[in-house]
Amino acid sequence: MDSDRQGGRESKPAPSTRERILLLMKTRGRMSASELAGELKLTEMAIRRHMYELEHAGSVQTVAVRQPMGRPLHKFELTAVADDLFPKNYHALALDLLTELDEDPETAGLIDRMFEGRMRKLRDRFLPRMQGLGLEERVQALAAIQNEGGYMAQVERDSEDRFTLHEYNCPITGVAGKYEQACSCELALFRSLLEVPVERTECLAKGGSRCSYSIAGNLSS
Repeated sequence: MDSDRQGGRESKPAPSTRERILLLMKTRGRMSASELAGELKLTEMAIRRHMYELEHAGSVQTVAVRQPMGRPLHKFELTAVADDLFPKNYHALALDLLTELDEDPETAGLIDRMFEGRMRKLRDRFLPRMQGLGLEERVQALAAIQNEGGYMAQVERDSEDRFTLHEYNCPITGVAGKYEQACSCELALFRSLLEVPVERTECLAKGGSRCSYSIAGNLSS
């Protein structure tokens, strides 16, 4: 048993070669295959194999860097997609900002307006995707919208016009756990987009294993 385990701590797995490449490029910027090979003690051929996979995944791209003399030098740089692979702290920032508003009596009321405004913007953004669809199609479209936001949504058909929408991940759990407005506005959004009764039966932010929504009825005319 190693010392970390003896001390009650789990050793972190060593980063993979591709993770090391991405971290190196994050801190150094554009790098050539030869520069990466030198830093990582690998052959250029091995580096190029990894770069091919990273380019295929959309994490890096090749750029031509002009030289004072001779042909341009080809280097690799991270794309915007790669930025999502590095740690973010958006939830802590959002909570800090909301707490600042909440603790000041003069601004506490703005929190409700902020969540309601966000709901209206999302409704206006997604409502065109619901036009002309039947209930089942709307529910599936809503699941697709939520999956685009990272909610890991799945739909169960309970009967001809009854469905249950499950969300197995909540990207805003930290905020929703403290501010109920996040959940109530999501429910209002679903009702507005589906135009049928929707009820939440389980909630991740309240200790549930998922967020579940019971959807029933025919579309209003």
